Parts: sequence; C-alpha cells; structure tokens
Amino acid sequence: MGTFSNEERLAVVMTETYVISDIHGYLNSTRTLLQDIDLIGSDDTWTGGQASLWVLGDFFDHGPAGLEAVQLVRQLQAQAAAVGGKVGALIGNHDILLLAAYRFGQKSSTGSGGTFLTDWQESGGVESDLANLTPEIAGWLANLPALALTRQALLAHADGIFYFRYGKTMTTVNRTIRRVLHSNDYNAWNCLLDDFGEHRAFLQYKTALEVFLDSYGGHRLVHGHTPISKITNQPPETIDSPFIYAGGRCINVDGGMYLGGSGCFYRLPDEEKR
Repeated sequence: MGTFSNEERLAVVMTETYVISDIHGYLNSTRTLLQDIDLIGSDDTWTGGQASLWVLGDFFDHGPAGLEAVQLVRQLQAQAAAVGGKVGALIGNHDILLLAAYRFGQKSSTGSGGTFLTDWQESGGVESDLANLTPEIAGWLANLPALALTRQALLAHADGIFYFRYGKTMTTVNRTIRRVLHSNDYNAWNCLLDDFGEHRAFLQYKTALEVFLDSYGGHRLVHGHTPISKITNQPPETIDSPFIYAGGRCINVDGGMYLGGSGCFYRLPDEEKR
C-alpha cells in the first residue's frame, strides 16, 4: 500500500487526491487502507483536511458489510466537506445489481436465465444488505455518477468501452445511466448490467484508450472492476499497489479485497494539479 514518512504525511494529506475501488463489503480492510494514508482516524472520522478521496464503486457483494461501507463513505463526505476536503464516489456494477434485486426482485433477467434476485445472490449478494437497504441509501446509490474527472484524471469503475453506448460526453453518460437507475425499464437495467460484464478493454488496445480519453477528458484513466491479481497472475494477498499500464495512462486500483487482498490506493501525481 506504500508508506510515508511523518514529513511526507503532513505535506500530502492536506491537498492530495486518493483513489480506491471495489470495497465489496470489506469494511475493516477499507478502514485500514484509509488509516494507512491518514484520511481517517481510529474512530472513523475524517482526518484528511483538504485532501480528496474517490471511491470507484462496488461497495457491495462478497463481504459482510456493504451497507456499513456506504454509511462510512457518506459520513466522510459530510466531514470532509466541512473542512474543505472532498469524498466522491462512482456507481459500480455490483451496486447496480443490488439496486436491481431491490427494485425488481423475482422479475426475469438475462444475466443467467434467472431473476434479478438470483443473479445478485449468485454474484456474492449478502442478504443483510438487501434486507436493510433503505430508500434513502438506494436513492444515494442511484444518483452516483458513472464517470468523473479530477485533476485531469478520468475516473471510471470499469475498464470497458461500453460507456460509449450511453453517450459521447461524460455529462451525457452520467445523465443516461442515472435515468436508467431511476426507471422501471427492466430491459434497460438488463442491458446496463450486461454491458458492465466487459473487462480489460485497454490492456492491449492503445487506440481504444486514446479515443476514450479524447471523448470523456483527462490525461489518464483510473479504474477498478478487474482485480489486479487476475491480470498479473499473482496471489491476491500480495497486491499492495496499483497496476499501471498502457504507457502509464491506465491505472487499475482494484486490489482484490473480495479475493483476500488488502486493497490498494492511487495518489494522483503532482502533474495532475495543472
């Protein structure tokens, strides 16, 4: 996960932007990760000052505490904003799958020939998350953006080009996906979930990344969605730093918490401030 000296911690924690992804209900691992970079204290309160934190989706499934992870992030959003910091979040496919199970339940899906509920269960759904999901939390999730741009870095949950199906600009993509998540059009939900099945679009095709960044903005792409260990063929528990590829223009921050990894973070470099 990287270590900082005391002097470095004081220098960076007030102004830098950090990105994590794919919490998947592993609250304790998330806490440890954020404590290691001095963004929260032992009491889960924001200690990052004017720093920024982005969580790139997939709060739910596999781990036992998806709702608690969301509650922590929402709490940190308010605390950070009060001191000039920022906590942002994107929607991930497992978050959408939970919302689909919540909204449609036993309605037939195209994912596995079953229902939205069984698709969610088979994807690591945790019964207590669905049982205790409130309209307030569901609304918060449904309003999360799919893409964000900060310090010339484009943030996305997935390493896929399917976002183009929802618009050619970041604003249009966010508006279109948000419209789906507020609708009862289960066919549109099915299509969205199917689209999120795409992985590794930028691993071999540099042109796809250039077109993606030209359309949505940013000098580089930071994403989660595909566990680093599945790309590098390393044991998940050995992953402690992002996977940087495509000539340094793609950064994967999915440390594989649900596979037994401790997670990892990416700190946007100084050049992103320009």
